[in-house]
Amino acid sequence: MNRIVFLDRDGVINKKAPEGQYITDWEAFLLLPCVVEAIALLNKANYRIVVVTNQRGVARGIMTMAMVEQIHAKMCSVLAAHGAFIDMVLFCPHEIGTCSCRKPEIGMFLQAEEKLAPIDRHGSFMVGDSRSDIEAGQRYGVHTISLGEEYSGADYHCNNLLEAANYILRSNRN
Repeated sequence: MNRIVFLDRDGVINKKAPEGQYITDWEAFLLLPCVVEAIALLNKANYRIVVVTNQRGVARGIMTMAMVEQIHAKMCSVLAAHGAFIDMVLFCPHEIGTCSCRKPEIGMFLQAEEKLAPIDRHGSFMVGDSRSDIEAGQRYGVHTISLGEEYSGADYHCNNLLEAANYILRSNRN
């Protein structure tokens, strides 16, 4: 059974754009401190890493699918060059209320499950910085960790991804 750590992107892996703006190219994509170390620790503990991110800028015509895919390819390449590996990146390009993949819906989680089954939901986590991230993780049935502003609905709260990775490793010791 695969244990998965689902990660939101903006605000978890990279610095979030100001409200109402979007990360539209690699130059605007700034990795947060300790992200490489956190993902590498999870890799060493045999967790699969799946990024699940809402990218509504596509639906709004601010960026294209190709632009998002280029950012994700570069992100994976840069992380891998430093020993941190992402197994899968899934994104929702749709407007709110028009699909079943946009968090807090669980369509991206189900896509990951199709490719990485069987998944040990009891040993898996969703790490995010928004209510929709936490709600999606809860709906899918995995443990939830909020980053940044504490969201009281999450199972646990951490200040950054490295703290979350260490919590995951402590909580899932076999």
